[in-house]
Amino acid sequence: MRRAPATALPGPEPTERRDWQTLTSLIPYLWAYKGRVLFALACLIAAKGANVAVPLVFKGLIDALTVTPEQAFIVVPAALLLAYGVLRFSNSLLTELREIVFARVTQQAVRRISLQVFRHLHALSLRFHLERQTGGLTRDIERGTRSINSLISYTLYSILPTLVEIGLVVGILLLNYDAIFAIITVVTLTIYIVFTIKVTNWRTALRRHANELDSAANARAIDSLLNFETVKYFNNEEYEARRYDDQIDKWTQAQLKNQFSLSGLNIGQAIIVSIGVTLMMWQAAIRVASGEMTIGDIVLVNAFLIQLYIPLNFLGVIYRELRQALTDIERMFGLMNENKEVADAPDALTLQPGPAAVRFESVSFAYDAKRPILFEVDFEIPAGRTVAVVGHSGSGKSTLARLLYRFYDVQGGAIRINGHDLRALTQHSLRASIGIVPQDTVLFNDTLFYNIQYGRPDATREEVVAAAAAAQLTEFIGRLPDGFDTRVGERGLKLSGGEKQRVAIARALLKNPAILIFDEATSALDSKTEKAIQAQMELAAEGRTAMVIAHRLSTIMNADEIIVLDQGRIVERGTHGSLLLKGGDYARMWALQQQESEQG
Repeated sequence: MRRAPATALPGPEPTERRDWQTLTSLIPYLWAYKGRVLFALACLIAAKGANVAVPLVFKGLIDALTVTPEQAFIVVPAALLLAYGVLRFSNSLLTELREIVFARVTQQAVRRISLQVFRHLHALSLRFHLERQTGGLTRDIERGTRSINSLISYTLYSILPTLVEIGLVVGILLLNYDAIFAIITVVTLTIYIVFTIKVTNWRTALRRHANELDSAANARAIDSLLNFETVKYFNNEEYEARRYDDQIDKWTQAQLKNQFSLSGLNIGQAIIVSIGVTLMMWQAAIRVASGEMTIGDIVLVNAFLIQLYIPLNFLGVIYRELRQALTDIERMFGLMNENKEVADAPDALTLQPGPAAVRFESVSFAYDAKRPILFEVDFEIPAGRTVAVVGHSGSGKSTLARLLYRFYDVQGGAIRINGHDLRALTQHSLRASIGIVPQDTVLFNDTLFYNIQYGRPDATREEVVAAAAAAQLTEFIGRLPDGFDTRVGERGLKLSGGEKQRVAIARALLKNPAILIFDEATSALDSKTEKAIQAQMELAAEGRTAMVIAHRLSTIMNADEIIVLDQGRIVERGTHGSLLLKGGDYARMWALQQQESEQG
């Protein structure tokens, strides 16, 4: 699995730049609902205004009760008490109204981003998915989508209102009281924020490292479980457990470091706030004693202190969570930035339905530049004809199918369909014209009906049943208690190799494509079933362009042409009879298989 190296974070500027890029990338998803966003912001600001006004009304109430004559006692405090209650209720009402209005914005943004990431992952090349482990990939997406909720909530619900409230409080203290109160507040706030940012930036490196280890542990567990049978074959349960435990232990150590650093940050923040609160109350007590401030004033200052302490403490929590959310989202957005190795050209054409002639023109290809697979491969499959490709394992047979599907682009030569280079066609129209029965059939963890219908999701039940019958599945399905509704298990593990192969054949037949690829399609079948399905395959190939990649030579005797590959090069070509007469590689393979069949 490709992973970012678990090293310390780069300098502040690159980190801040990535954070801003992540934040700005979210804006279009939110601005699609700008009416709701603006209304929610208005409610947010109004709520904070009401919150700051509460201590002012409370001060007036205290002073009124202290100095108002008895005859005014009922009027003034009653009005202030009413205002106090209204402001308290307004703050709660506006906050809840903001939540209700903005909830749809957040959820729709998460939905759109998740869908975009999902589509992008399907648009990436096969090479990307072969080099990544599914467990780590899904964990990155899960954490990223979950963190979008947190990021939007922290940014719009906490940071902005906290700054507005602090600004209002500092302004009131500066205008109505000695400047020392505003100075102590600003200095305490500045030290608090600087300390929080510095320590949190250091802690982010620990968080990233913990995430890397978490993904690695999850990927290792899923990889082991997906290969459950292999683990059992080699009696390696304890070996797998030790490997998993080793990853979990590394993750545990990283989490402990993370927790220790968090506790240190919390203690430092508490010390800063405590010193600021003590200094402000000391100044207020001196002025009350000298008569410069009233009892209402000290109550006001105290209320402001309490009111500021909460957002200050909350700001520290929010900043930590915000940075952690950005770290998680950064990994998910990193998937969005993965380059599409295979992409449609801007002027790509749509391959029209109908007969299709396939031409491999001097095709050369390598998965790795150091290890070429195909060398100047040149052959043609005329429309409606069947060409078989045979050869020893590793000769490049299955690579031909992957290149025809355009999972990869050729490095030399070209592949053409009806004269069009595959790179000049849209991938959707190309793949819509091809049906395949792969060598390794993987099924969805759903019903037999679903897996067959997947070949053409809009097919009727009658068409699905007909495709199953063509693939010799009727008798097998009839013996199952739930019939077509039988679940096949993850990756089809509840079915035998032959049963999975027949489901794959039914799925390809249901698609009804112009081009058919059979990649070792009968390799997992017994001789009796193979012969029955072979007849159906030949019937299905009639009128279609077919490429049959085979190991068993008995299955391709009737092919219009047989291509023999050896180490990525065509060494022989011709019909079954002509190749036997040549006495070359094909004849030797045929003789060996006939001998094995007789001995079996």
